[in-house]
Amino acid sequence: MTESLRLKMVQSPVIPVVGELIRNHPGTISLGQGVVSYPPPQEAFDQIAAFLANPELHKYQAVHGIPQLLELIEAKLRDENGIDVRRGSRVVVTAGGNMAFINALLAVADAGDEVILQTPYYFNHEMAITMANCRATLVPTDENYQLQPKLIAEAITDKTRAVVTISPNNPTGAVYSESALREVNEICRTRGVYHIHDEAYEYFTYGGAKHFSPGSIEGAAAHTISLYSLSKAYGFASWRMGFMVIPEHLFEAVNKIQDTILICPPVVSQFAAVGAMRVGAGYCRARVERLTSVRELALNELAPLKDCCVVPPTDGAFYFFLKLDTGMKPLELVERLVKDHGVAAIPGDAFGMKNGCYLRVAYGALQPETVAEGVGRLARGIRKILNR
Repeated sequence: MTESLRLKMVQSPVIPVVGELIRNHPGTISLGQGVVSYPPPQEAFDQIAAFLANPELHKYQAVHGIPQLLELIEAKLRDENGIDVRRGSRVVVTAGGNMAFINALLAVADAGDEVILQTPYYFNHEMAITMANCRATLVPTDENYQLQPKLIAEAITDKTRAVVTISPNNPTGAVYSESALREVNEICRTRGVYHIHDEAYEYFTYGGAKHFSPGSIEGAAAHTISLYSLSKAYGFASWRMGFMVIPEHLFEAVNKIQDTILICPPVVSQFAAVGAMRVGAGYCRARVERLTSVRELALNELAPLKDCCVVPPTDGAFYFFLKLDTGMKPLELVERLVKDHGVAAIPGDAFGMKNGCYLRVAYGALQPETVAEGVGRLARGIRKILNR
């Protein structure tokens, strides 16, 4: 008896691997998992009483989400993202952003189809594509991890079903320009493929960087799928709440997928999401201001590594994607950083960067008082390990 051959082709999740290393070395400061340091707003907890007060809510509810939450999401999309779902789109509430992606993938692709990812990619996207018996076509970003629309267009074949973009980006922190996203969206329209755009980090931008939603483009509704998550913005990681905006013609397919996998999104989490979204984006944006100072502290600690480490300028999310001047394998470097220097990062080959040694460094979960110590350990450890 063996596991599915399909699953043997899927990379092992790297976060649990690094997590086990951390558990085995108490005192390690984690710069690994992409979570925020703050909890959900109190209003999210307050809504749970309303959920408990109605016994009917313990039964299955609508596959695509409860009306109160759908109404808030539609208003948010209209006011913040410029997306009017009444113009050919539908909203589906999901159990997190990853489920939104697998819903989209299963709805538009068949076994053997191709889906274009930008490298470095978000590893769960690549894993989902492999699980679906599809093929990930990898297109490199430039030296600053920005989109290269010309290469994307050249990579499209008659088997391509979708182009995936993430902005602000995981794992790089890059924020894609409106012009580049418009160009990619137009390529998708003219070539007859879907544009799947992940906006989980939409509020996490710094300096003059601006977030743009390609779903807001005139005429984009029929070929654009937009993915969102409450995990980061509202500190909802374990509550598993996300949503997707899909073309109207995909609604029946997504309903079939979600009804099979989930039946309905967790209703207690949906009620909590109602409370959070009534507070609104200001809850996250106030905390992004504090993250700005954390980010600057991290950059200051990394600055002395410029002779052996490239830190491309990025203006979003809460990641740096480092390129190190060494022939060492990324996981070997991570293991030595944990065991000898008490700090953890994520190896870059998990994100599709097979040539060279890369690390993803996450600073979203750090308090200002620990960021200097954590990134300081990283910088000192890298310098010592590389003999620089």
